[in-house]
Amino acid sequence: MKLHGYFRSSAAWRVRIALNLKRLDVEHVSHHLRHGEQRDPAYLALNPQGLVPTLELDDGTALTQSLAIIEWLDETLPEPGLLPKDPLERAKVRAFAQAIACDIHPVQNLKVLNRLRELGHDGDRALAWAASVNVDGLSACEQLVANTPGPFCFGDSPGLADICLVPQLGNARRFKVDVAQFPRLLRAEAAAMELAAFRDATPDRQADAE
Repeated sequence: MKLHGYFRSSAAWRVRIALNLKRLDVEHVSHHLRHGEQRDPAYLALNPQGLVPTLELDDGTALTQSLAIIEWLDETLPEPGLLPKDPLERAKVRAFAQAIACDIHPVQNLKVLNRLRELGHDGDRALAWAASVNVDGLSACEQLVANTPGPFCFGDSPGLADICLVPQLGNARRFKVDVAQFPRLLRAEAAAMELAAFRDATPDRQADAE
């Protein structure tokens, strides 16, 4: 399999963590987002959205969207499980993950920030707006897991919620957010970073890191 991504993409980062937890070795193919390589016709034929990540299976099938890829991995390789078996608990984990992947991340990514600049917002204002998006979203996430057992987001083993959380906290720090205001989230992140599957997926450890 091939994972098409970019070292700094938090969506690709999520999939790298999931692949590591499932102990899968894949070929990593980088598409430099700041250079527009995701809009190359050959890549658009694989992923018409021109986004990363894309997981290209051995038979050429292309899977897109990080959460869909991660759930496919969990359904085809169920151990270790990334979602609880109880339907209610699964819904809670999915809600947390989607709060990050669907609400926080999309409105602070490179494409949106570039559009803000095109509309006349200077760089500092665009970055301040991205920081506020992170604060608002992560504040809600802090409350979602405030009373859950730990040390991870939803118990004593890492799962989909942690896979989404760790890259988003990385994003928040890039936007100069004081993450000390999220102690429960930091507790889950610390537990996750004890594991090689999370450490090895960080942007600085990727071959295309700059």
